Amino acid sequence: MDDLYFRQIQAGPMENFVYAIGSKTTRECVLVDPAWAVSELLQQLDEDDMTLTGALITHYHPDHCGGTMMGFTVEGLPKLMELRPVPVYVNEHEADGLIQVTGLSKSDLRIQGSGDTIDVGDIPITFLHTPGHTPGSQCFQVGNRLVSGDMLFIQGCGRVDLPGGDPEVMYHTLTQKLATLPDDTILCPGHHYGPTATGVLGEIRETNHYLKVPSLADWMRLMGQ
Repeated sequence: MDDLYFRQIQAGPMENFVYAIGSKTTRECVLVDPAWAVSELLQQLDEDDMTLTGALITHYHPDHCGGTMMGFTVEGLPKLMELRPVPVYVNEHEADGLIQVTGLSKSDLRIQGSGDTIDVGDIPITFLHTPGHTPGSQCFQVGNRLVSGDMLFIQGCGRVDLPGGDPEVMYHTLTQKLATLPDDTILCPGHHYGPTATGVLGEIRETNHYLKVPSLADWMRLMGQ
């Protein structure tokens, strides 16, 4: 994908990754999980001569979308919509949670289902529903890249003890959806929690303990259930 504009940006005190994805030809792009340092993110896009056309949200926890939950507040989408309002793409099972946390209105959202695709310029982005960390968690496939939010990290996976978490659903998502993607898939996680910022899924399968649990019963014991 020679036309692909793809930038990984670390932002915030929780080592989050924000992604800018778009087309070098049309100069259009979207931001994935723009929760932190919103003004700086927009400045980076301006320096790159890119026009923001949307925000893609992996899930509704404030460190990925902004807003307030459990006494924790991040500027995120409320700040973005103030500075540069754009459509916000969210999974159908996550929309109500996103509205509650961020205060956005339903008219701000573009509701997506698993397998839906949007084109950012000439670049297709496919939405993959990956519940477990939250009911409407979603990943984004861009060519051979997978932007995974908090579902899968280079080492480890998302927690299941936060609002919306479900350990059994998480196990099925990891083993039946993410672990079955091609070996050459480049994993682009939502946090810099591993030794590298990205990784190749074929190698991650061999080193990430959470992809090697042999059964649901073993998984539930690992999760303390």
